[in-house]
Amino acid sequence: MNSSSRRALAVALVSGTLLAGITAAPASSVPPRPVDRTDAASADYANVLDRQGSPNAAYPDEADGRNNAVNVFADRGAWHAYALPKTGDTAAYGGFTGPLYIAQEYPWWLSKAFSRIQLTESGAQLDLTAGGAPRFTSQPGRLLQSYDLGGGLRLDLELRFSSQRTALVRAEVRNTGRQTRTLGAGWTGSLLRPQEAPMKDAPQLKATGRGVGVDFAKVRKTWDYLTDGTERFEITHREPVLTTVDGDTYRTEAASPVTLKPGRSHSFDWTESYTFTEAERVKEAPAVRSALARPDASAASTDARWRRYVDSVTRGVPKADRRVAVKSLETLVTNWRGAAGRLTHDGITPSISYKWFTGGLWAWDTWKQAVGTARFEPSLAQDQIRSMFDHQIRADSTTRPQDAGMLPDCVFYNDPTREGGNWNERNSKPPLAAWAVWEVYAKSGDRRFLREMYPKLQAYQAWWYRNRDHDGNGLAEYGATLDPANDSPEEQLVAAAWESGMDNAPRFDAALGSAVVANKGADGKVTGYSVNQESVDLNAYLAADQGYLAKIARVLGASGEARAWEKRSRATHAAVRERMYDPATGWFHDKALGGDQLLTARGRGIEGAVPLWSGTASKAQAQAVRGKLNDPQEFATKVPFPTVAKSSPYFQSTKYWRGPVWLDQAYFALGGLRRYGYDADADALTGQLLAHAGGLKGQGPIMENYDPLTGAPLNSTNFSWSAALLLPMLTREK
Repeated sequence: MNSSSRRALAVALVSGTLLAGITAAPASSVPPRPVDRTDAASADYANVLDRQGSPNAAYPDEADGRNNAVNVFADRGAWHAYALPKTGDTAAYGGFTGPLYIAQEYPWWLSKAFSRIQLTESGAQLDLTAGGAPRFTSQPGRLLQSYDLGGGLRLDLELRFSSQRTALVRAEVRNTGRQTRTLGAGWTGSLLRPQEAPMKDAPQLKATGRGVGVDFAKVRKTWDYLTDGTERFEITHREPVLTTVDGDTYRTEAASPVTLKPGRSHSFDWTESYTFTEAERVKEAPAVRSALARPDASAASTDARWRRYVDSVTRGVPKADRRVAVKSLETLVTNWRGAAGRLTHDGITPSISYKWFTGGLWAWDTWKQAVGTARFEPSLAQDQIRSMFDHQIRADSTTRPQDAGMLPDCVFYNDPTREGGNWNERNSKPPLAAWAVWEVYAKSGDRRFLREMYPKLQAYQAWWYRNRDHDGNGLAEYGATLDPANDSPEEQLVAAAWESGMDNAPRFDAALGSAVVANKGADGKVTGYSVNQESVDLNAYLAADQGYLAKIARVLGASGEARAWEKRSRATHAAVRERMYDPATGWFHDKALGGDQLLTARGRGIEGAVPLWSGTASKAQAQAVRGKLNDPQEFATKVPFPTVAKSSPYFQSTKYWRGPVWLDQAYFALGGLRRYGYDADADALTGQLLAHAGGLKGQGPIMENYDPLTGAPLNSTNFSWSAALLLPMLTREK
């Protein structure tokens, strides 16, 4: 490749770049722009998460064998994310770590720090640490770096997301000395390539008219890397630049030096965009132009939005817990993904930090996440719910008409027709959708949303009783669909346990008697499978959702339907209360199909507290359950509410749903205590949980779950439903 083919001048308007048509700003000094780094929404909540770190390879480092070792930041639904350099890692100074980009469903590092600014004077590169160690700060909605170059020069970098596919980076150089300074500016970065074919050849650097881009070749590796050959990462500078590419490394130079008189500053501004298709780039181009034409306004708008977010999530939260609330907020926003591929509305993924949770949306995660998100952005909460109902099975389905009304377990960027191995219709997930819709409505007051969702929620309820009530007695079971992957009784039981959300809970152990039975329609054809037990949490959820459907119908003026839903809800509550509670153990249990046998030998699981949250339990039953929730040998462990009682022979404190504390179940248990008037108990147990869940009060990420005996963090980091339900827990709501 000759030098002319590797260069592009910014003054030339190159077709296909995101900035075509904007006029470059002159490289002259201006008075320092006001930079607000101390407002309450920022300084009080600086570094709630440790966001420092750099990757060693393209595949995210798994410090614990599971999670990305770096806690990244994203906003507005972007599919790329950044972090701060590690103090002492001078090779990364001057740039933001990353970006981490999502290859449709999987996270990969593009670079250690793709765009590092370097300043020169009289041809010599300036040392960013000449005046001392830099400061790296994460604040709500932005990442900051501050360098003292010595001799009266300062460099401040800020990164915010200006739109759904674009980050705006600002590098302000300030002359605080007494002499005029003339400086050159350049940027450099290198690719981190995946080690294995065909991924290693996917990213390719190219110079553009305003900076540099990375195009991605088509790779369809189902379990590791998915691109269509249309993706692009692109840096666009506001001012004229010259870029040279040499293999996997590029160098961009400002076309003109900048002269700074004493007291003056200059801001080098650029955008970093990651898009999947040409159509996305066309749509994104005006947003890029706007951010670079009015960077101060873009930054101010982002900061105002984040002040609103922070005010919303900290309102009513005790001062000592507010940093946890802001950490929850940042976790949810970083896991926010904009509509792309088969995901036709914005949603929140479980965790950007864990490979398998990065590029998809789960049903019952979504219900819980929407409840938390509604506290600061109700419109996003609405879209999350839509993101799942977009894929509700229709009656005219050509592949599974028997499942009309069902919601898939999880949906991803790719469906199974496009090498999408993660998409799952083998099972659904617990029915909490009407609760989520109502909670979002309570924050938004949007009746149109209720009207939109009501028929879809009705269809979902109907599916449960048509396809998951094997004996027609009004008590449903978890189960499996006729999906090709459910091709054996063993696989059908796996899917049924997944449908409960409590994948490996002891109550679904085949060794303890769990099995599946076939469900048939009126024509005698198999329509799916049920596990051979009626689950207490499932039926309490169904009773609650029927109650919320009644509330929705009443708001919509359908009083007759509201009365019908209320009647049905009362009947379901009564069935759970009368047939699924064991006075001898003081607990609610699953019940065997075809009789009244309660499965008490499988021990007490936290699902037995759900009838308190749903309002199903009698006062006497609630009092008995309260006793177990407050017993250190049962559920009041160091971190309260293990998924299996400590006294159970099947209790294992680190084995997913066989002991660890999940914060959604803690939320249901605490809400149940409050519902029956045990607020003092709930307050004490909430405080105990917050104090002992590892890293929660410090800079550690919010975890998928915690060891109930030690508080050690377990499994996925930066976990969304934990963050979402911490928000109402922190305000001590019922």
